[in-house]
Amino acid sequence: KLCGYLNKLGIKGPIKTWKSRWFIYDENKCHLIYYRTAQDINPLGSIELSSASFDCKMENGEGIFEIRTPSRVFTLKAISKQAMMYWLQQLQMRRWEFCNTKSRFPVGSSQLVNEPLAGRTILLICVCILFCFYVDVVDNEDFLPLVKTPTEAVGLKAASLPAPQTSTALQNISLKHPWTEIQNTVFSICGSKQLWGNNENVFSFDEFQEHPANLDEEQEVEVEAGCAVKGRTLEYGRMEPRLNWIRKARWKNSGFPDSHEELSRERNPMDKVSVLQQQILTLTEEVKSQKELVKLLHKALEAAQQEKRVSSMYLTTAEDKDRLELVRHKVRQIADLTSRLEALEQEKKELEQILTLRDSHIQELQEHVQLLMEKNHAKQEVIMALTEQMARELSDPLQEDNTITAETLYKQQEEIEHLKDDIDAYKTQNQFLNSEIHQVTRLWTSAAENEKALLMKCACLQARNCQMESKYLTVLRKLQEAVPGLPSSHVELVKNLIQEALEWDVKEEAEGGFNLNPVSEYDEYGFMTVPDYEIEDWKLLAKIQALEIKSNKLRSQEIVEKPLRDRWNSIGELNVSAELKSLIRSGIPVEHRQRVWRWIVSRHCSHLPDHYLRLLQQSKSTEHPASRQIELDLPRTLTNNKHFSSPTSQLIPKLRRVLLAFSWHNPAIGYCQGLNRLAAVALLVLEDEESAFWCLVHIVENLMPPDYYSDTLITSQVDQRVFKDFLSDKLPRLMAHFEQYQIDVSLITFNWFLVAFVDSLVSDILLRVWDAFLYEGTKVIFRYALAIFKYNEEEILRIHDSVEIYQYLRFFTRMIMDGRKLMNIAFNDLNPFPMKLLRNRRSMHREELEAELCELEQIKAAYVKERAEQGP
Repeated sequence: KLCGYLNKLGIKGPIKTWKSRWFIYDENKCHLIYYRTAQDINPLGSIELSSASFDCKMENGEGIFEIRTPSRVFTLKAISKQAMMYWLQQLQMRRWEFCNTKSRFPVGSSQLVNEPLAGRTILLICVCILFCFYVDVVDNEDFLPLVKTPTEAVGLKAASLPAPQTSTALQNISLKHPWTEIQNTVFSICGSKQLWGNNENVFSFDEFQEHPANLDEEQEVEVEAGCAVKGRTLEYGRMEPRLNWIRKARWKNSGFPDSHEELSRERNPMDKVSVLQQQILTLTEEVKSQKELVKLLHKALEAAQQEKRVSSMYLTTAEDKDRLELVRHKVRQIADLTSRLEALEQEKKELEQILTLRDSHIQELQEHVQLLMEKNHAKQEVIMALTEQMARELSDPLQEDNTITAETLYKQQEEIEHLKDDIDAYKTQNQFLNSEIHQVTRLWTSAAENEKALLMKCACLQARNCQMESKYLTVLRKLQEAVPGLPSSHVELVKNLIQEALEWDVKEEAEGGFNLNPVSEYDEYGFMTVPDYEIEDWKLLAKIQALEIKSNKLRSQEIVEKPLRDRWNSIGELNVSAELKSLIRSGIPVEHRQRVWRWIVSRHCSHLPDHYLRLLQQSKSTEHPASRQIELDLPRTLTNNKHFSSPTSQLIPKLRRVLLAFSWHNPAIGYCQGLNRLAAVALLVLEDEESAFWCLVHIVENLMPPDYYSDTLITSQVDQRVFKDFLSDKLPRLMAHFEQYQIDVSLITFNWFLVAFVDSLVSDILLRVWDAFLYEGTKVIFRYALAIFKYNEEEILRIHDSVEIYQYLRFFTRMIMDGRKLMNIAFNDLNPFPMKLLRNRRSMHREELEAELCELEQIKAAYVKERAEQGP
């Protein structure tokens, strides 16, 4: 039992006093409870140790240490340094045992409560863990070794001693707990009167006496071992009563009196305990000797049984020939054993010779050591003579002023002794703090692992909750669309439910509830996470999108995103490889995207020094014809991004300079509507103007085919025809559905190809598309365009009206929230997708389109000529 008297520092305003308190450890709650005396029944308070740390500072004084809890610091003082270190080490051990028991076996488990065997197993495991931990710590010289128990200051024996007296009688009374003090005083008076008549102490020790359970256990082990051997052989069973008689005779003659008589003679309980412990030691030694006797008997029994088996075989043999064969076999065994005995004797002689040589070698070494010792003694005599000579020279009266007086030398020796004591104290403090840091670190690691598991569980629950909310809002949206056909009472109910659903976020923020992964208004690049639809009926749709985004983030955070981020963190220098291609298709993490984009652009574009600065100077000195159109398009660039939503945004001037520099860099194109969005995305990721400029050059001049952004946009039109071919090949049902209702998908997809899905997909999916697009080229745009239609194929096939289909196609890309599913469709479900086929179809459709354009030009020229001949 961990208990004893300690002085507790009480602070009342400016007054600080030490008060004696009786402390006892509660192992069920891991609390250190303190009373005024050991006889009190009501505690004055408690200290929670499960989340506390311990500290001892030598400069505070001997025996003073601190217990730091999250809410308060308790300063305690032991009677000695040894008692202090014992308290600190025991509190560490009890805290470690409680935290490990709590983390492995949660309180409240019915299985552990109802099964005593499980409880014993738990206790055994905890004790083993605690023992292993302290064995590791003690083996390390940097940690504090185990401290012996100071029985005079700690433990149940200390309760029988009088409480330490303070300078004044009222100083030890707790003014904060007057009712508790009154109760304890009344109980002390009443209890003392009852116990005086019985000549008993107030604090009873009967329940804490150590019963000779160990003796019984040793006897049980011995009986079990005897029974096991008895079951094996009959002979040993006959010897068992004789062994029991010998055991009883030894016990009676062992010199120990009868246990009841001895315990009745001893009045002091501690003397009784010491007698029982001595008896346990004696019995333990006796058990060891009995075990050795049993082993010898086992060997003798085995030899006798072997001899018995041979004799039985000889007697049961019917013919003389078989008996003769047995005798010959025995003779051969005897000869074999004789030869083995001779070999062993020869080996014994060789070993004796080796031992003789070793003894002679040892004798030589001893003589050598003796010689060295004599030399060392001679050197010591020379050193002593020189020391005496030096002392005589220093004692010369002529050098009296330079010598150190005896008093000064004594003071220095005292100072050295004090410094040595301080060094020992700080070394002890350092060892304890090392063990404290080691244990607290392990506890923190365990708590962090538990917290991580709880966070993952919480993320799954929140993701499931978001999915349920999304389904509920989808039902409300269906009801909203069916409002014209509902009764008036139902219409009002639907409106109220929709209004309540739209105000959920406001209520959650007002309540201040725990939110593991909140969806902020803007993402890392400034894009709005929830679209701001102007149409009132689409606000519910925006709410559904926000819930889907949150659900996907929560589900993929630990399962997908963290392993992917770890793989990216392990990549050092970037090199073209299949692994890098796979990683880029999966999406580049935010912290790595800028570096990877710069590497991709630098591989295909040679950055000419000062080229961008010269273009800027040229744009300042000369106005470009496209500057007016650039100024008109700047306010319309990425209106859903906070960095471009306002004319005063910081990135607007940078975007203007990048577009003007490109218009001078590539005069054949100059400026085309759509380049502003490409440059804006490059600016958001790369941040640097010049890097964004070269990224735009890489897209227009390397990735896209020629004439993609020319005045005629001829290559863009070619890609729309190629895309329709792929749509017929990969999704024939959907293409037939479009043809049935005369839907021209190029009205929707033309802008996708021109600006690489900017303003069409949500920002997270858009940037993943751009990751693969910058690395692989325009084939990625075809893949994702087909994947988008595949993603929503079933929804589109359920619509049987051309107007509704066009309305759905206007915003259906914004409804795609699962980027992982879209990526799998694009790069797995749509395979094979050879680049050679793409080039061939582009060439074919370009020839057809150029022929059609020539025919149109001829018709136009004929029409103009005809009008000119007809005259006005």
